[in-house]
Amino acid sequence: MIDPFLPVRRSTRRPLLSVAIVALLLGASGCARDDADAATAPPASAAGTDINAIDATQWPDPAWPFPEDPALEARIDELLATMSVEEKVGQIVQGDIADVTPEDVRKYRLGSILAGGNSDPGGRYDASPAEWLALSDAFWEASMDTSGGGKAIPVIFGIDAVHGQSNIVGATLFPHNIGLGATRNAELMREIGRVTAIETRVTGMEWAFAPTVAVPQDDRWGRTYEGYSESPDVVAAFAPAVVEGMQGKAGAPDFLNDHHVMVSVKHYLGDGGTVGGKDQGDTQVTEAQLRDIHNAGYPPAIAAGAQAVMASFNSIHGQRMHGHKALLTDVLKGRMNFGGFIVGDWNGHGQLPGCTTTDCAATFNAGLDMAMAPDSWRGLFDSTVKHVQSGEIPMERLDDAVRRILRVKFRMGLFDAPRPSARALGGKFELLGAPEHREVARRAVRESLVLLKNQDGILPLAANQNVLVAGDGADDMGKQSGGWTLNWQGTGTKRADYPNGDTIWDGIRAQVTAAGGTAQLAVDGRYRQKPDVAIVVFGEDPYAEFLGDLPNLLYKPGDDADLELVKRLRAEGIPVVSVFISGRPLWVNREINASNAFVAAWLPGSEGAGIADVLLRGADGQPQHDFKGKLSFSWPRRADQYVNNVGMDGYDPLFAFGHGLTYADAGNLDALPEDAGVSAEDGQDAGYFAKGVPGPGIRLVVTGADGRGADVLHPRVVTPDGTLSLAAVDYQTQEGGRLLTWTGDATAELLSHSPADLSRETNGDSLLLVTLRVDAVPATGDVMLSAGCGDDCTGALPVREWLATLPRNEWVTAGIPLKCLTAAGLDATRVSTPFALRAPAGLTLGLAEVRIGTDATHRLDCKTQ
Repeated sequence: MIDPFLPVRRSTRRPLLSVAIVALLLGASGCARDDADAATAPPASAAGTDINAIDATQWPDPAWPFPEDPALEARIDELLATMSVEEKVGQIVQGDIADVTPEDVRKYRLGSILAGGNSDPGGRYDASPAEWLALSDAFWEASMDTSGGGKAIPVIFGIDAVHGQSNIVGATLFPHNIGLGATRNAELMREIGRVTAIETRVTGMEWAFAPTVAVPQDDRWGRTYEGYSESPDVVAAFAPAVVEGMQGKAGAPDFLNDHHVMVSVKHYLGDGGTVGGKDQGDTQVTEAQLRDIHNAGYPPAIAAGAQAVMASFNSIHGQRMHGHKALLTDVLKGRMNFGGFIVGDWNGHGQLPGCTTTDCAATFNAGLDMAMAPDSWRGLFDSTVKHVQSGEIPMERLDDAVRRILRVKFRMGLFDAPRPSARALGGKFELLGAPEHREVARRAVRESLVLLKNQDGILPLAANQNVLVAGDGADDMGKQSGGWTLNWQGTGTKRADYPNGDTIWDGIRAQVTAAGGTAQLAVDGRYRQKPDVAIVVFGEDPYAEFLGDLPNLLYKPGDDADLELVKRLRAEGIPVVSVFISGRPLWVNREINASNAFVAAWLPGSEGAGIADVLLRGADGQPQHDFKGKLSFSWPRRADQYVNNVGMDGYDPLFAFGHGLTYADAGNLDALPEDAGVSAEDGQDAGYFAKGVPGPGIRLVVTGADGRGADVLHPRVVTPDGTLSLAAVDYQTQEGGRLLTWTGDATAELLSHSPADLSRETNGDSLLLVTLRVDAVPATGDVMLSAGCGDDCTGALPVREWLATLPRNEWVTAGIPLKCLTAAGLDATRVSTPFALRAPAGLTLGLAEVRIGTDATHRLDCKTQ
């Protein structure tokens, strides 16, 4: 087996021992774009695999590090014997704080709550740490209240602390996992886990939904940055270190004490191997590939004592993991000796055939111990009680699930612990972003940077120069931190939300000024005084999960603003050091060619000053810190080189796994080819409607009161009966929108040529985003917004009153929660009409864009409609 911490040179081309059993997905490089998805399909021998015929004896069998504890089991037996069916079911159902109250916990005796990516005290992403702690106390007190006759069983509070306690204002934000993988420093991971646990305990939570041990194989996947590496060996080396950092070492006196949190190793299994890199998609690999690549992180995490494993959204050959008994029960709990409990992902159980989010016996019978039912918990509780009473869920299975959960709670000492605010770290808010914690994060930034080009040794830079810092990522904490930062997508935050952190500009300015130089910030590069050198910071905007899925690896297709900025500065005789922020390797050959130096900075988090530590010389003229980062993901030669990972046949990346220059290396780079292999248009997601026209495969139809319709093929269209007219209107560009005027009962709708499965988009907080301008709203009558697939599967919402609250004659981006449409009857698995608006006379509005996302300026509260 190769050392995961050493670079693999292109000349070696020998496969990892762990993947030598089979070639991984696709061996050839530079596959044709039209064959891309076919290239990620399994070999013929895999395609016909019986997904239930898993041979568990061929899987690893790590030792569970906890010996039998008769005293502990006796305590569990005693408690179980006194619990009602309802109390037991309460332990296996987890609700989200946006949809569950302390009173609900008191009544239903729920065993766990979570704070999802967009769930916060008071519904405010910038709620104070004190508000988080108060909420933790309130839920704990409810769970321990026996006044209604229930048992005092402490609730456990889980949160997505995935790169630090990243939901909390002021917390230390570490680089995302893709950057950490480039450090090749497992001991640093242990320290990061320790700090994350401390800051999580400060605000009252005991459970972090981390670490992610996916092994991403297709960089188009929107969660690529959550993986440490494409190499299973790197992931396997990091997993136990992170687990021990967060939980403590199994058997040690401080294991799971008040300075540590329990983990959820995720997402089991195969989330990084879906066809086409589609989030929540289908993983079609052989059993050997599933075992040796995608399972690599789980055995060492189990051996380190991980207390929970989270089931994945993806399928294995069409069978959803939330219902995969062979893998959940036979392999994970049986062969791999996992003694903790399996928790589901956000309403993942509802994706099983025959299930809904509020009714799914199959997931528990398959081996899930706790269902994450954020907004569906009440219905799931009721149906699960009935399934146990009827025998559909055997009592033995229920007791096993409850026993596993209680065992973890006893092991954590929660039954003897006071309320969260009275524990060792509760309320010590000075630990959030503490200097020593930030120094660990700053070190992680320094060690994660990968130098790809250093023409004529331009780096390191003397700090006593006139330095221009440009680019839209230069002074943007949200952009440098990425998704899962204060909210799900990491968007819409402001500088004040990061009181304990430095932007990249902050760090450069401080060091340049201290050295006697001059630093100037100009995002657009329009400097006041011609600089000696420019540092241009640019890259991907924040995203998370499926909203980050890409059709190819083009960087910002159709938008060359960053490239033109670099070129303009170079044309003015200014050397340019490019710092590229991204959650994955992308095709940026043109940007690399235009730059004198090029640094892959990934998503560094709150300590942007770590970049200045490496780019700038010290007072003695020597480098302060050398580049240490080595690619943990192979860099693509072309934008259609989606699956080209170390160990594969025909491995031929632009920069190989393990590549990364230091200051001792020759950093010159010949001009790279600028043929992306795909066109800019191929990479653009037009959504359903943009710039006044429907997206690919979509048509806009207007239908009058008499039922006769007209396709919109020109900027000016009127229904045959004259009840709805459409005309061009300016939005951002000339005729970039359409103005619709109703003079009678009529409908405007977008129709798709082929139905789309939007089930993954409806499972969460995704919105149907409509950029519109309200000019007039009728005083009476129904204005109905809908999406559907026919008469029997359409969800329609009344929106007249809501539209009346929007600003008049002003373009806004309005968001309609997709889950509201499904609650109203939309079958999200076959949507052929993604947007329709029916209104009476009196409605006039401009329509510029329709798409799916999260960045709304105004959001419909469907509970009040």
